[in-house]
Amino acid sequence: MDSFLIRGGKPLHGEVSVSGAKNAALPILCASLLTAEPVMVTNVPRLRDINTCLRLLGSMGVQCFWHGENQLALRAEEISEPVASYDLVKTMRASILVLGPLLARFGEASVSLPGGCAIGQRPVDQHIKGLQAMGAEITIEKGYIHAKAKRLKGARIVTDMVTVTGTENLMMAAALADGTTIIENAAREPEVVDLANMLVKMGAQIEGIGTDTITVHGVEKLNGCEYQVMPDRIEAGTFLCAVAACGGQIVLNNADADSMDATLEKLRTAGLKIDVEGTRIHASMQGRPKAVGARTAPFPGFATDMQAQLMAVNCVADGTAIVNETIFENRFMHVQEMVRLGANIEIEGHTAVIKGVERLDGATVMATDLRASAGLVITALAAADETRIDRIYHLDRGYDKMEEKLRKLGADVKRISE
Repeated sequence: MDSFLIRGGKPLHGEVSVSGAKNAALPILCASLLTAEPVMVTNVPRLRDINTCLRLLGSMGVQCFWHGENQLALRAEEISEPVASYDLVKTMRASILVLGPLLARFGEASVSLPGGCAIGQRPVDQHIKGLQAMGAEITIEKGYIHAKAKRLKGARIVTDMVTVTGTENLMMAAALADGTTIIENAAREPEVVDLANMLVKMGAQIEGIGTDTITVHGVEKLNGCEYQVMPDRIEAGTFLCAVAACGGQIVLNNADADSMDATLEKLRTAGLKIDVEGTRIHASMQGRPKAVGARTAPFPGFATDMQAQLMAVNCVADGTAIVNETIFENRFMHVQEMVRLGANIEIEGHTAVIKGVERLDGATVMATDLRASAGLVITALAAADETRIDRIYHLDRGYDKMEEKLRKLGADVKRISE
């Protein structure tokens, strides 16, 4: 099992390029199930979750081939078995995204109830409710969702909560449905917009992209296309938090600042100087950051996927910050590990109170989920001496060559395997 050894206390300097967004690439790859024609996806990050998704698609009969470092060719001309098995789904919740496309194109699907990070309840009842409204017959037996429909019918769907994967699943299913589907209380995240834009390029008819009401006029068939995945706003935000915590001056290439308004606002409040030039973000920090509070919320609010990273900044900030987590109930599991490094954090329910300290010290800590890993990396970079972070496989699920990019910025990071 791999670990990171980080010798912190150094400011960051240099340039790195932001990879394609994991949370956009996964639904886009699943959308290849909607057509028998070839699909070429570019700017795909090389991640553990991407490999899991390709294994899942391949197990169904989808042809998947890498072309170069970040291009994927996919063709779902024939599907041998519309089943997503537990062995693959248990490690990645996004596997649920094959349910809508399989049902819409092939009329049936069996998908294991999902796993992924242990950060709280993330029910799929909104997916099921929406597909049932479109005429699907769904049963749950022995941990599997079994769905059937001769052809899905357009429907008006109002989700009980804002759900990113739910919106994506229903949008893909509606693309091939008979009639018009209206999804209300839809997620507005940039990754949802990216998927919608890809579906339009495949011939889908979608209105209200980027709003909380998405209208999809179903078509008989979709065509293949070539599509470029958007830059990863969470990876970009992670590097910005790192320089805010450690000091220094960095440049991010291939970044999408327009998708990061809430993150940029918080970091500017913390004292990070940020200049945007097209797809380049220049960021610099002198001295300690200022404490800045946050409340996580669906887009365009502050992303829950950036909560641990901002907390790392607050660990070394001047002042006291209050962070409220409103999305996932177990997303403070990184706190006890940050405390091991000398952070002063108190938890009460879904609220964390962080009193910044002038010095953190290295220790051995353990990653508990994907974004917790990123928060611990930033905390370790800001700490004196050496920190060992175990269970880095969580980080590999969502960050492409993290240690290589950090070394380009002058960080002392080593990966060790045992």
